[in-house]
Amino acid sequence: MAVYTDVSDEELEAFIGSYAIGALTSFKGIAEGVENSNYLVHTEAGPFILTLYEKRVRREDLPYFLALMEHLAARGISCPLPVHDRDGRTLKELAGRPAALISFLEGLWVRRPGIAHCAGLGRVLAQFHLAGQDFSMSRANDLSLPGWQALYRDVSASADEVIAGLKDEIGRELQHLETHWTTDLPKGVIHADLFPDNVFFLDDKVSGLIDFYFACNDMLAYDVAVCLNAWCFEPDASFNITKARAMLQAYEQERKLTDAELANLPMLARGAALRFLLTRTYDWLNTDENALVKFKDPNEYLRKLRFHQRVKSYRDYGLGKH
Repeated sequence: MAVYTDVSDEELEAFIGSYAIGALTSFKGIAEGVENSNYLVHTEAGPFILTLYEKRVRREDLPYFLALMEHLAARGISCPLPVHDRDGRTLKELAGRPAALISFLEGLWVRRPGIAHCAGLGRVLAQFHLAGQDFSMSRANDLSLPGWQALYRDVSASADEVIAGLKDEIGRELQHLETHWTTDLPKGVIHADLFPDNVFFLDDKVSGLIDFYFACNDMLAYDVAVCLNAWCFEPDASFNITKARAMLQAYEQERKLTDAELANLPMLARGAALRFLLTRTYDWLNTDENALVKFKDPNEYLRKLRFHQRVKSYRDYGLGKH
């Protein structure tokens, strides 16, 4: 979450007035994240999240994201719900941006996930994958291999300004993935961005998932690989195999990974690390320095990528022989 687009008091009051949720009482910008503009809005009916969708999110994708939240909630996945206005609409416009009002989800995200948090994440990730199997809409993953190649073209001229030698290192990794990347694995709806700040906990139990604006249809095991990167490394970039084992075993209690998924897990983890290295590098070079947003360090994902490059087997992530 972040704030790129300012909203005036008058604009917001008129916007909130189109919903049956009482009068606006307060609002403030939320600085975390890098994709959209987000405000915590309080009305007489309680708290809500107001999201204004910025340039990276295409307007034509928004019905997919909003319908997915309603689909998941109907199947028992705890997540925010888009609020319908008096005319039944969930997608509107505010300050020149597409906008939606989303229900407030109770809970806090964990800055230093422990083993129990990783297990909880693995379990809910598998439940999410199963719940999405009958979702009727489809959206391609813009940030898979062709998207990484496009991002590389965008950042290559300036990548070495971010980290010395980064241009060539990314180029070599892309060549490797072009040769070894597979798409022949079980597919479905994936979250594609399930970092700790998108998973809320209450009393160390998952209370819900948020921020579905990278959700798409792709390989389910790629989503697992994203979470390996996001949850199972320590701040010093060391891989915590105990956390990984807890996450993967909990996932498999709900949905068993196939032999092909397991065999490809190290390559998927490399791809996931490269994806976030590229987007962080792009954001580092292109984000308006005046925006209310916290920059994320690309070097974190370069270190993770180098770890996965040394992995020989899915067993290196803590799973035993099946």
